[in-house]
Amino acid sequence: MKYDKSFKWKSAHTIHRLTYHICFVPKYRKHIMYGKLCQRLSQLVYEACKVNKWFLHEFEIKEDHVHIMIQIPPNISVSKMVMYLKGGTSRIIRQEFPELQEWLWGDSLWQDGYFAETSGKIDEKKLREYIRKQWEQE
Repeated sequence: MKYDKSFKWKSAHTIHRLTYHICFVPKYRKHIMYGKLCQRLSQLVYEACKVNKWFLHEFEIKEDHVHIMIQIPPNISVSKMVMYLKGGTSRIIRQEFPELQEWLWGDSLWQDGYFAETSGKIDEKKLREYIRKQWEQE
């Protein structure tokens, strides 16, 4: 699917474009994401998006954090989507890269929590102005 800033999904009774910027980090903010681990993480994220029918607009892995711009349908919450991404990738990465156990305690690759921000076609100031001026347009 070709990226388009105005890309919208339609379902029976809705039209939606729910796009989010998500960022999460490995435990202890370790600089571990490079080489084969980075490649495998990329495969897993793309696979999760394909299986769940999410649209991945942008995706970047740095050595100590991950940035994702993702579009999801309204029937899934942001927290659930992040849980699927972090939980699924953590389980598989820890199985395939046992050397991580040297510094990784517990059962998670990722630090608790994440950053999430909505992403829209217009900025908040313009949206507020548009809503306030609805009566003027009629």
